[in-house]
Amino acid sequence: MSEDIEAKIRRLRELGKTGTESKAAPAAKPPKKRPPTKPRPVGSIRGRERRKRILVGASIIIIIILIVSIGAYVYMQNQASERLSKAKRDKLAQVAYYFRGNIVNQSQTCSADPIKIKNELVSRIQAANSMEQLDKIDVKAAYNMAIQKYNACVEEQKRLEYERKLNQTKQEKIREIELAFQPLLSMPLPDDIKKKTVATLNSLEQQVMNAKTEAEVNATNPDPYLLSLWKDYYYYVIDTIPGQEVVLEKGGYKSIVTKAQAKSILSGILDYKEVMKYRFYKVQYVDIALVLTRDRINGAFLAPGDKVVIFARNSTNAPFREIVNQGYVEMVLLPANAGKISVSESQTQSSSSSSSSSTSYQENHQSSYNLGGGQMGSQQGSSDTYQNSQTNSQSASASYSYAVDLTEILKALAAGKIQSPDTVRQQLEAYGWKVVDLEKESGMLVLQPNTEFMIILRVPSIFVPDILTYQKSLYLAKISS
Repeated sequence: MSEDIEAKIRRLRELGKTGTESKAAPAAKPPKKRPPTKPRPVGSIRGRERRKRILVGASIIIIIILIVSIGAYVYMQNQASERLSKAKRDKLAQVAYYFRGNIVNQSQTCSADPIKIKNELVSRIQAANSMEQLDKIDVKAAYNMAIQKYNACVEEQKRLEYERKLNQTKQEKIREIELAFQPLLSMPLPDDIKKKTVATLNSLEQQVMNAKTEAEVNATNPDPYLLSLWKDYYYYVIDTIPGQEVVLEKGGYKSIVTKAQAKSILSGILDYKEVMKYRFYKVQYVDIALVLTRDRINGAFLAPGDKVVIFARNSTNAPFREIVNQGYVEMVLLPANAGKISVSESQTQSSSSSSSSSTSYQENHQSSYNLGGGQMGSQQGSSDTYQNSQTNSQSASASYSYAVDLTEILKALAAGKIQSPDTVRQQLEAYGWKVVDLEKESGMLVLQPNTEFMIILRVPSIFVPDILTYQKSLYLAKISS
């Protein structure tokens, strides 16, 4: 600034010199030939000196005025510049006051626009050349704009994040629904149930995709639909099984129920996962032979046509487990080794006689003396006994026995070595049942509890693996009604 003032002063000086020189310039021209003048008087010389002094004084005054003016101008310029600088610092301080925190944190996603507004605001403040330009810069308005953009960005980020989470929740819900429907779709569904299942699945997925909140997504529950669809499928399976009975299996337990009972059981279930545990099979009967001791079959009181329940027990202390809830007795056979017949008779005769006699004789003598205060005595005795006895005894006995082995009789009958085989066969056919009937009529145990019987049972084929697994620990019970 001082250099500019000095330059202006030099320019003014040059202008002053130029003015004086311009006035003296005509004298510098070659003088024209004039007629000789008369000598000037002293007054004219003094007047010229006076004018010269006036011009010099005027020049000095002008220079002083110029210097004062320039100084004043410079001072005023300096004052204005200082006020402008101070105003800029105040504006910048105001910018720093407003633009702080997360809105200008570069690590924040939404701080880009506020930082840009702040930088532009700082550039405008620094570039302002006057107070008027500086006063036009509204820091608060710029801050409000930055805050508005920042908040809008934050809301947008929240919206995008919420949409991302919502879409993620939707995808997880759709996968959950598809996994829940997969077991049902893997079944051999009829066309109508399959179409209904696929339509229900698509409807649930569309409901999830149209949800506006996570609460709406989580509120979409496929369980009631799956419960209804699983029941429809099992009703279809039950109806397609021939006959009026089906085999129901759940958790390894099998039982025979009617179709109406099976549907009634399913209708009372409220959880489709519980319904999935059931299986239904066709009832196909097979005959199976079991050799069991009498104490494990409720014995020989079974008759063809009786309905029985079969239990199994792994060990003595283990609980009984029902493995067949319905079977039928076809035949009961008494093993031949339980039919050995023994007969024995005996006769005994005895007689005895006896006689006896006895004679006894006894004699005693006793004496005592007192001599000189002392006592002396003597005793004598004698005894004789005579006895006579006689005994006679006679005895006689006779016995005989015979045994009939049914096993040998059967072998001889099969070999044709027995006379009247038809009569023998009829007697043998009735023997086993006669023994049983005798027990029931007399109320007495004829056969031992460990006597073995062969039972021919008619049972559903699905129970055969369990029967063979527990065949050494089976128990039969007759259904009374």
